[in-house]
Amino acid sequence: MKIIRFALILFMLPFALFAFDFGIAASISTGLGGQAGDSDTTFDFNAGLWPRFFMLVGENGEFVVNAGFSFGIINEETFFIPELLNTELTIRFGTSEIKAGRMFYSDPLSFVAEGLFDGVQFLHFNQSGHFNVGVWYTGLLYKRNAKIIMTSDDLYSYSQPVDYSDFVNTYFAPKRLVAALGWEHPSFNEFLHLNTALVAQFDLSGNYHSQYLIATASVPLSRLRLELGGAVELSRVEEFGLGFAGAFGLYWLIPGHLHSMLSFTGKITGGGSDNIISPFNPITAKYYGFILKSRLSGLSIFTFDYSARFHQTVGASAGISYFVRSDLGTFAGYPVEPDSEGYFLGPEIYGRVIWSPFSDLQLNFGGGVFIPALGNAGSNEPVRWKLELSISMSLF
Repeated sequence: MKIIRFALILFMLPFALFAFDFGIAASISTGLGGQAGDSDTTFDFNAGLWPRFFMLVGENGEFVVNAGFSFGIINEETFFIPELLNTELTIRFGTSEIKAGRMFYSDPLSFVAEGLFDGVQFLHFNQSGHFNVGVWYTGLLYKRNAKIIMTSDDLYSYSQPVDYSDFVNTYFAPKRLVAALGWEHPSFNEFLHLNTALVAQFDLSGNYHSQYLIATASVPLSRLRLELGGAVELSRVEEFGLGFAGAFGLYWLIPGHLHSMLSFTGKITGGGSDNIISPFNPITAKYYGFILKSRLSGLSIFTFDYSARFHQTVGASAGISYFVRSDLGTFAGYPVEPDSEGYFLGPEIYGRVIWSPFSDLQLNFGGGVFIPALGNAGSNEPVRWKLELSISMSLF
């Protein structure tokens, strides 16, 4: 017993020397969907528990650990997933800092590379702007949260459920090395916000390598804000290819008693038109659309959105998005019909209400429909609808 007590004292000693905090958050979400004229519906359920730990390290550092345990049902498939989330050590010295561990990174456009990555990042801040450089590895991440789907092999691996009898080959994301060099100036000439980055990924188990030059600019105009951005991709499989992407946003804070905003945004990616121009292929996939949930490759999305906070505890948003193909080959899922030569997929109309009666409790309810008949790529395809309800809370 003395040996056990001594071991416990040694284990707790580091925590007794530093200030630390511990908490747990939980979430439950359900979804119900279907298509017009069909009595069959799909049901999704997901529940998660998210413990977190935070500790100060000396006078200039901090250490944070976040984990996740998810259980749910998707397409009649039951799953249980343990996951190590944001886990990083940060050390600050003067106007610089170093981060090491599993950290969040986002490129200036937020759709080339965004998510958790394992590695090291150095950041420096001065009057000339904010500089950062980082190197990360992706092969230890959970594949469905990492969303690295750049090749057909990646897509096949992503679609397969985790098999605990073959955990190593079915849990982890593709093995890639990602590097980024960035510069950001929050107020260039006290007017213009600039953000640039050079991002590269190297396939450690294949031959798909790509590099991206990315830049964004934001201009405040009284109650208006204008954002513009673009990216050029140089990729290599057997031959070199060039891909292009762009984004814009116009945001208007509406005068009045309500805290409300009207926005018009667009995300545009090129498709493959010949042997040199290839479809834009981001490192991490983001799925756009409340119902369509499509990757942003060979696809453009234009969105009008209105959001408002009607009460201290109640907010809502509503909008319409329209989806357009960049070419006739890159995007070929629903609602595109066989041999379709149409570019316009159709609109998606959605709405959402958020109620947060307490700071540690939030209810989120949303619904929407996708209407292929208002496009020409699959105008005979049925309307699809979906409803979602989620509850998130902080237990302590």
